[in-house]
Amino acid sequence: MAAGRALLLLLLSAAALAGVASAAGPFVSDGVFQASAGSTGRSLLQAKKNCAMNFEFQNYTIITSKCKGPKFPADQCCGAFKEFACPFLDYINDDSSDCASAMFSYINLYGKYPPGLFANMCREGKKGLACTDAQRATTANGSQRAQSSSLVLATLVCGLVALLFH
Repeated sequence: MAAGRALLLLLLSAAALAGVASAAGPFVSDGVFQASAGSTGRSLLQAKKNCAMNFEFQNYTIITSKCKGPKFPADQCCGAFKEFACPFLDYINDDSSDCASAMFSYINLYGKYPPGLFANMCREGKKGLACTDAQRATTANGSQRAQSSSLVLATLVCGLVALLFH
């Protein structure tokens, strides 16, 4: 009986931790721009894990249709960048993964933008670019909705397993 309660406590703690981790503030951190600006440092000692989001097949026309050279107007480019990036906020703000670097690689590949364009132009405050709830909820492929659905499903399964062993 004590083992069942310990398992229940462990599962509920894991679910709560996952919920808190996914509820980070609605900002695209300024740190994500380091990937696009070609940061240097101890990269060999700080290997990053592969991104869980596949940025290769995302719809980049949100950016490429609005952010055009040679002048690259800041209001249009930064607005388009936020529209594209905010739904992937949790991925690109993860400093332990290469998500920001992968995203900027594909943005620059499809848009042929000068290096550091968005990093130098798109600034809003100390926390980074603010993302509205509407911007965060919009995705081209529904990937974030699927992620939150899987979190809810995992929590429900943990609860059911705990009830079975109780």
